Amino acid sequence: MIPDLERIGQIITRLADKDIFPWLDNQQTPTNAEIYRAATIVADRLCGAVADPIIRNSQEQRQLATIKQWLEGRGYSYIKVSKEFPADGMNPGAFSFRVNLPAIQRGRTKNIKIPIDVVIMPCHSTSGDFPLLLEAKCAGDFINPNKRRKEEATKIAQLINTYGDRVRFVLFLCGYFDSGYLGYEAAEGWLSLPTAAP
Repeated sequence: MIPDLERIGQIITRLADKDIFPWLDNQQTPTNAEIYRAATIVADRLCGAVADPIIRNSQEQRQLATIKQWLEGRGYSYIKVSKEFPADGMNPGAFSFRVNLPAIQRGRTKNIKIPIDVVIMPCHSTSGDFPLLLEAKCAGDFINPNKRRKEEATKIAQLINTYGDRVRFVLFLCGYFDSGYLGYEAAEGWLSLPTAAP
């Protein structure tokens, strides 16, 4: 048991941030000021790890509420659907939230379900038209979007593989999305960046 605990301790020591815990490198007893500083930094990071998802989810709810208000102000009607996209489609002028679209993965025979935040059937649609798909993304810092930037590219690739060029996929971004994130999406071909007016 003791050797196992020693190995765990070695791993923790190796992974610990030496800028926060400088006494691990110099093998000296930490001062009270160093301990207080390290505890403050760790507490701040822990708070952020717990609070960020809560804040992000609240922001995404506000995004959806704003989209709903904007669409209803233009004559669209919200419909509640089950988790799956209706087999008979949606009527023109209807929209819904949190809908799963079936999609095919390359090299696999089993379909997957792709969650879409907002599915909108434009008012001018005709029978057989494909809905407009909107993904609401919110980021409280620059780090998380860049860790997750492949998600949208993978999602749109699977949708196009299944439904072809009928797919219209819009990213509604709020918060911290830097040029690295936008550039990655543009390079993948799924994002058109606006150009500055002359």
